[in-house]
Amino acid sequence: MKAHDFDQKFDQGKEDIIDDLDLSQMKRPGYEQRKINIDFPVWMIESLDHEARRLGVTRQSIIKIWIAERLKHSI
Repeated sequence: MKAHDFDQKFDQGKEDIIDDLDLSQMKRPGYEQRKINIDFPVWMIESLDHEARRLGVTRQSIIKIWIAERLKHSI
């Protein structure tokens, strides 16, 4: 598809353009993943697991959510 045709399709807003995009190389700047290791006392891990089960998410998810919330408040 030519860029002009794509722009026109987008501007008209009548058709979904998502199928016309190559999302295989898409990246979100600042959202690249990097692994870290953190040592927690057993009681913290047990508390994290309890809360994660209560919310129906993984331990890693609850840690990410809580850290993200804290960082949002510090900005």
